[in-house]
Amino acid sequence: MRVVNAMMDDLSGWLELASEVECLFGPMVSDPKFIQALEKNINRNSAFCVRENDGLPGAVLLGGVLFSSSDAPNYKIGWLAVSARARNKGIATALLRHILGLTDVPAEFTVTTFGDDIPDGRPASKLYQKFGFVPLDTLIPNGPEGGGRQKFKLIIT
Repeated sequence: MRVVNAMMDDLSGWLELASEVECLFGPMVSDPKFIQALEKNINRNSAFCVRENDGLPGAVLLGGVLFSSSDAPNYKIGWLAVSARARNKGIATALLRHILGLTDVPAEFTVTTFGDDIPDGRPASKLYQKFGFVPLDTLIPNGPEGGGRQKFKLIIT
């Protein structure tokens, strides 16, 4: 499994992946702002993906991550998702390990993920904690699907 820079040919795969997780993230596929953000990240090489069978651009996406480094050494993980059929196969771990490896030390990473009131989002919280992210006191109510959100931070020195 290879984590690679996403290409514009992967856009339809990203939207297919997004459609699978809209129940957690809220509407994305029909949201022009999401599509603009996705295109912007692809163009600035801050969108990474794992393609089925390590395929060429345009192959089915198994997972993807959007990562902002414009405020280095402060980094933000904007979106990370794995296809339902590819979960529990190390894809999210590979994506997270990849972006953490792109940065210089010292670095600070933040991510907003699902609160404990979203059972389907608990694996995301566990993933970030496995990498040393710690939950912040800030709880954000009322995500797009009505559930809460939790911010996490990782400081690497």
